Amino acid sequence: MLQPKRIGLFFGSFNPVHVGHLIIAEYMATRTDLEQVWFVVSPHNPLKNRATLANDFDRLHMVQLAIDDNPRLRASNIEFSLPKPSYTIDTMVYLHEKYPQHQFSLIMGSDNLSGIKKWKNYEVLLQRYTIHIYKREETSVGPTLDVPADIRLYDVPMMDISSTYIRQSIASGLSIRYMVPEPVFQFLEGSRLYRQ
Repeated sequence: MLQPKRIGLFFGSFNPVHVGHLIIAEYMATRTDLEQVWFVVSPHNPLKNRATLANDFDRLHMVQLAIDDNPRLRASNIEFSLPKPSYTIDTMVYLHEKYPQHQFSLIMGSDNLSGIKKWKNYEVLLQRYTIHIYKREETSVGPTLDVPADIRLYDVPMMDISSTYIRQSIASGLSIRYMVPEPVFQFLEGSRLYRQ
């Protein structure tokens, strides 16, 4: 039987994954009580435009390339087989059934917490799961929540870099070296992803 673990779930499009994502994941995996961080690659976030998304499996592959040598980080395609669009609460219920031995919690930016009342069954998420928050400068830590919640705040070193900026750079023929891990850079150099 698998050893029980405290696992932080880092949901995202990772379109593409970049060094900013890796800094957050490594911080959470090594400076909190979490034993592993799983990158949950989302096929479709209902609050985002699907048209800009690269293929699900290309995004998963890039995450795998980025974290391949780190045993505390893992790429998950768990949402690929769940109904679309993906709702965090549904994924959490499914993971709890599939891995009852593990203790799952959520990792999110303060910008996500500030909009959490738009999420499906957000009260249940807040009541059942610990939320690990990395602060983003441009947002406050969050709204006044009307349910009890175990929210833990961290001053994670943040980089002013985004997947949108990387996609725009690629489309414009500009270098993205060092913005993404080297294996991801090599993969993107050899592909047509995000090009006009």
